[in-house]
Amino acid sequence: MIENRCAFTGHRPKKFSWGYNEADARCVALKKALAAEIAKLVDTGYTRFYSGMAEGADTWAALTVLALKKENPALKLHCVLPCEGQADGWSASARERYFSILEQADEVVYVNREYSKNCMLERNRYLVDHAVCLLAVYNGEWRGGTAMTVRYARKLGREVIVIDPTLCRLMPP
Repeated sequence: MIENRCAFTGHRPKKFSWGYNEADARCVALKKALAAEIAKLVDTGYTRFYSGMAEGADTWAALTVLALKKENPALKLHCVLPCEGQADGWSASARERYFSILEQADEVVYVNREYSKNCMLERNRYLVDHAVCLLAVYNGEWRGGTAMTVRYARKLGREVIVIDPTLCRLMPP
């Protein structure tokens, strides 16, 4: 039963014009738009959220769910990881945030234990396969993991909600 489940996908910081500068007004606006959309999903009955836990949009979405969960304990955060070493090359602060989220998650799923060339794709498919809705922070480009995840969700007939990070607004389906 996947009716009340939403998965997240989105770009990593290097795809954003502000990069890793989360204090940039555009990043702040994007996080606000993402939080507002997640709150709307909760208001319409979504209670289970799936994050692939990549840096950027995935992590921000997971943090939003954890914040909302403080007021609504019925919410559940599922962290779906491509492999055990996902955060190995990240900065110390990014790893600290990552492991803090994992500690607070209701479930941590490893799609693979070891890295493989397809582990990210397998993680993204797992996310879509376990949800009825995909909330994507997506700039519309054709290539990349976020693009492939959005196309896969549409192919399966999932509801796809897109926030364009360059406009910080919802795009039409």
